[in-house]
Amino acid sequence: MPLAITKGLELFLLFIVLPVSFLLAYPIEIKVGLTLIGFIYVLVSLKKEGFLKPKFPNTSYWKPFWREVIIKLGIIIVVTSLYVFWMAPDKLFSFVLKKPGIWILILFVYSFLSVWPQEIIYRTFFYNRYDSLLKNKWLLIFINAILFSLAHLFFRNVLVLILTFIGGLLFAFTYQKTKSTTLVSIEHAIYGNWLFTVGMGEMLAFPGVD
Repeated sequence: MPLAITKGLELFLLFIVLPVSFLLAYPIEIKVGLTLIGFIYVLVSLKKEGFLKPKFPNTSYWKPFWREVIIKLGIIIVVTSLYVFWMAPDKLFSFVLKKPGIWILILFVYSFLSVWPQEIIYRTFFYNRYDSLLKNKWLLIFINAILFSLAHLFFRNVLVLILTFIGGLLFAFTYQKTKSTTLVSIEHAIYGNWLFTVGMGEMLAFPGVD
């Protein structure tokens, strides 16, 4: 079987069939098991290809990276703050004010147990595995964002799908430009943690404040 077809089938099974299957009613234990098997497969594949080694980002990327992140974060802060104020003003920064301990815990858990695995799968593995299948890099960014959003289908939340698609575009662009899992993970953690901070946790089906 040609390599391109093999990779295409792999992409279809890992990034479409698996996440869509989570919408079906079957035991959560099986869903967790399939997720772990998929993640282990990704890690083993990256290890074999030498892409799992810790690598400090090229120093030339740090300054423009932080400049771009600050600008994008500023826009995100304004838009999301206005959105929460308009849709649910009682939730605006309520998590931070009412449950600061849980808020801090979630920031750490989210950054290390959610963000890093997602970036390993959807940026490091995806790009090193499928980058050669498409010559159009903008189309690759779009497809990556669609698949990243698809991974959040199990939340059954339209707002989650919209935000993860937008986030997918931003993260794919950053990774495509820097090839750094570290940088894109930092960016992902900053934006994601801000959403918890501003009070969008419950809107996104995450634990919030009663």
